[in-house]
Amino acid sequence: MRFNKAFVIFSLVIGSGLTSCTKLDEKLGSTLTRSQADSVIQVSALLKSAYDGLQLPYQDQSNYWALEEMTADEAVAPTRGGDWDDNGVWRALKLHNWTSDHTFIGNTFSNILQLQFLATNVLSFRPTTGQAAEARFLRAWAMYTVLNGWGQVPFRAPGDTLLNMPKVLTAAEATDFIISELTAITADLSDDAPAYVANKNAARALLMKCYLNKGAFLNRKSPTFDAADMAKVISLANEITASGKYSLTANYFNNFSYNNDVVSNENIFTQQNGPGLSTVRSGNAVFCHWAPTLHYNQDPSGWNGFTTISDFYDKFETVDTRRGGSFTGVTDVTGLNVGFLLGQQYGAGGVALQDRKGHALIFTREVKLQETDPATLEVTGIRVVKYPPDMTSKETKSSNNAHNDYVFLRYADVLLMKAEALLRTSDAAGALVIVNDLRTTRKATAWTSITLDNLIDERGRELYWEGWRREDLIRFGKFLDTWQLKPSDDPKYLLFPIPTSDLAVNKNLKQNDGY
Repeated sequence: MRFNKAFVIFSLVIGSGLTSCTKLDEKLGSTLTRSQADSVIQVSALLKSAYDGLQLPYQDQSNYWALEEMTADEAVAPTRGGDWDDNGVWRALKLHNWTSDHTFIGNTFSNILQLQFLATNVLSFRPTTGQAAEARFLRAWAMYTVLNGWGQVPFRAPGDTLLNMPKVLTAAEATDFIISELTAITADLSDDAPAYVANKNAARALLMKCYLNKGAFLNRKSPTFDAADMAKVISLANEITASGKYSLTANYFNNFSYNNDVVSNENIFTQQNGPGLSTVRSGNAVFCHWAPTLHYNQDPSGWNGFTTISDFYDKFETVDTRRGGSFTGVTDVTGLNVGFLLGQQYGAGGVALQDRKGHALIFTREVKLQETDPATLEVTGIRVVKYPPDMTSKETKSSNNAHNDYVFLRYADVLLMKAEALLRTSDAAGALVIVNDLRTTRKATAWTSITLDNLIDERGRELYWEGWRREDLIRFGKFLDTWQLKPSDDPKYLLFPIPTSDLAVNKNLKQNDGY
């Protein structure tokens, strides 16, 4: 069989800019055989490229994270004078008035489809059973996030010709395909792999999300929750617990620290980060989850942008450790606390910090979408530091080469999903036990009763700024509610628009209603 020489070159440079889910036709003409191609392109290298493909769409602050958090009730990027305007793209996310030409929406759609291609590409080169299972998990992950955001998923199977446009799976087709894939590959994934490698429990946790959100994917305006699907969620959670690999981590922020691959008991699926080794990544990684929020004069220095809103901050009890405080290795080195930053900020040795005009650096509860007062625009808004900055060496301090592994799936999320499934099948008592165990670990007050309203708030407290909030609000029927800085809404915003450029090149895509 002849193999396309152009595809070999194409595969080797895939990470440098391909933004569509494609595979070149094997019949375009070449002198390179399949066996020769296999010797040139190592499957392990292609699989690493697929793992690398997780970084841009999920860790970059203006990609999928922004679409999940800035559109929700947790995060806001106020314009500060001339800073953070970016032609209004951040305000459009918070106000829910984006269009099909919104830059971040278009870039995110393309970057996730690139990941989907990279994973599919592995399957074309005779991977081992284990390698194929890992690639199929990564493809399912990419497809899940496209489904969650846009409600339809462009799809090419290995071997599909470039000459035909990718077919597009409906919400129902994509949901069924992802569930069938994850179910099929779980047995072939490792029990013992580190969290940054696709593993059995990662597949189970993603399956839980599929079953829990299935009714919302099929009807976002009025989600339903089939008892059989909820039973699957509960059963999968029990399998994860029975594996004996996870428990709630006593220090909440250890789940996100520079050595979270060692000190966290919760992390199920992550992306490995850090400088100096060929197996890990640097560049725009977890650095993008503290730099946008910290002030220029803090250590590490930031970009003075992102905040949360006071209504969300007020959901936390003072005693709740998730609200933050000092963290060894950061606070004792730079004076910086983790979690939510409010009030006077300090540097090393307890020195009170100032803003660039010499005023006290006192972060305030008040925040506007457009800050114009030069006396206060640098200090408005409660800041959020979910990932403790990596201060371990000159190579990582104040740089983007941090060792913190990026967290996708945690055991606490598994427990909260199980509690939700129990509550939706009338087992409030069972759900309450699970949530109170979590709250007690986080030093929060135990509840006497549980409802869907306080459960969605608990998911916010536990999972804030981890990229799940929009999805959760839609499932709980609250995404269209008015909240601080968002006065009104339209049901069309339950889905993102298909980017104009993608509609032009794939006629199988259909624009979502209202755009």
